[in-house]
Parts: sequence; structure tokens; C-alpha cells
Amino acid sequence: MATDELTSTFAALADPTRRAILGRLADGEATVNELAEPFPLSVQAISHHLKVLEQAGLITRGRTAQLRPSQLRAAPLGDAAQWLEKYRPFWEGSFDRLEERLKATDDG
Repeated sequence: MATDELTSTFAALADPTRRAILGRLADGEATVNELAEPFPLSVQAISHHLKVLEQAGLITRGRTAQLRPSQLRAAPLGDAAQWLEKYRPFWEGSFDRLEERLKATDDG
């Protein structure tokens, strides 16, 4: 995966509203109005978030009559997870060391 694609994915995921939108789209496609319902944001603001997600390749937007339902596109998320997986030994080792230190503190 090219670095610029990974950067786009993480940049899009940096916003909590966009992460919530992706969470909703994991349940199935939705229109802008449906996606805007739970947020105190305008439809235009949600449309902007959708544009960022689309540019990052995280969603696709179709066209059905006047509607433009959005769908989750999981491949970039898989690529990001694969990249993060390389660091699993590091953070698991950090947790193991923390656990050992806590046990030593309890024993002392």
C-alpha cells in the first residue's frame, strides 16, 4: 500500500464524526440525511465529511434517483490494520512489562 493512501486513511479516521459515520455504514448503506440524523451538524457538514471519506477511499457513493447512498469500502481499513499489526509485538510487550512491574509492586 502506498504511503499516501495510508496517510489519507489515517487522516480521515482522525475525526470522530467520520469514524462514527463509518460505524453507521458498517450496518449498511445510508443517505446523507440518514447519516446526518444523530449529529448536531448540518447536512452540508456531513456531506463534507463524506467527501473526505470518499477521497480516502473509505466509502463509495452511488446514485439512485435523487439519492446518493454511501457504502463502506473496507479495503483501506484492512490495509491500515495490516500496517498496525506490525506494531503488535511492541505494544503487547509493553503490556507484558507493565504487568510484570505491577506484580512486582504488589509482591513488595
